[in-house]
Amino acid sequence: MTTVNTPSATSGSSVGTPGAPGAPGRLGPVGLVLAGGVSVQFGGALAVTLMPRAGALGVVTLRLVAAAVVLLLFCRPRLRGHSRADWGTVIAFGVALGGMNSLFYEAVARIPLGPAVTLEVLGPLALSVVSSRRLVNVVWAALALGGVFLLGGGGFRGLDPVGVGFALGAGVMWAAYIVFSARTGRRFPQADGLALAMTVAALLVLPLGIDSAGDRLLDPVTLGLGAAVAVLSSVLPYTLELLALRNLPAATFAVLMSLDPALAATAGFLILGQALSASQIAAIALVVAASIGAVRTQVGRSRTPVLDA
Repeated sequence: MTTVNTPSATSGSSVGTPGAPGAPGRLGPVGLVLAGGVSVQFGGALAVTLMPRAGALGVVTLRLVAAAVVLLLFCRPRLRGHSRADWGTVIAFGVALGGMNSLFYEAVARIPLGPAVTLEVLGPLALSVVSSRRLVNVVWAALALGGVFLLGGGGFRGLDPVGVGFALGAGVMWAAYIVFSARTGRRFPQADGLALAMTVAALLVLPLGIDSAGDRLLDPVTLGLGAAVAVLSSVLPYTLELLALRNLPAATFAVLMSLDPALAATAGFLILGQALSASQIAAIALVVAASIGAVRTQVGRSRTPVLDA
């Protein structure tokens, strides 16, 4: 008997081979996801403070355009030599990016940050259940889902239904983002695919932002804050997640996304002054336990001995 790496449970990505050149350690992708989650939630809290200046679509436009410029300058992606399928994947990734960001910011313009992220994360959780072929992953997803609803106070009565709809729509686009981020990471080197997808997203949202915010987008303070939001909420986390999805199955990544409501609650407390209740602390414990369980399950599976053929 020899120990080999088994394929991932999804078509989204696979576990990296230990010792391969450039391959991160087994827990490396998890660290990338966690770092990206911290960055995006604190960037989201900063974006909420920017909305009175530029509105939801204005903030999204600043975020995506600034992120696209930064990524294009640093990555300088090659435009030639890609197949039609490559371009189709990166365009779909860009649509998912633009839709996810636009819908989410429309949600947080109407409902608090914590409930918005709580509702949005249902998309990745649903993806985890659908894409997983192991019953234990359904258990981890269910545990995380229980924590998500506990974090939302056991229900969402009294919230603006339009805001709730936008948050749920953002969750659907988030699930699409996970799928197409993994595919883009396999088709394009480094962060080239992300730079191109971010450009697609920026071009899609730009007309909406100009129509919504107009010359408010040119205010120097607004531009500076928008650039900070872009780095925290787009450039850094999306790059880290794209790298992680090259070595982390989509089902495990989706369950790890259940940490985002806890991160959002922490960012809301530190930046927006939103206190954590006892039930929210209990919810954080549940989603952390679910995420640790999902990671341990995947690592254990990658070490499962199998007979040589």
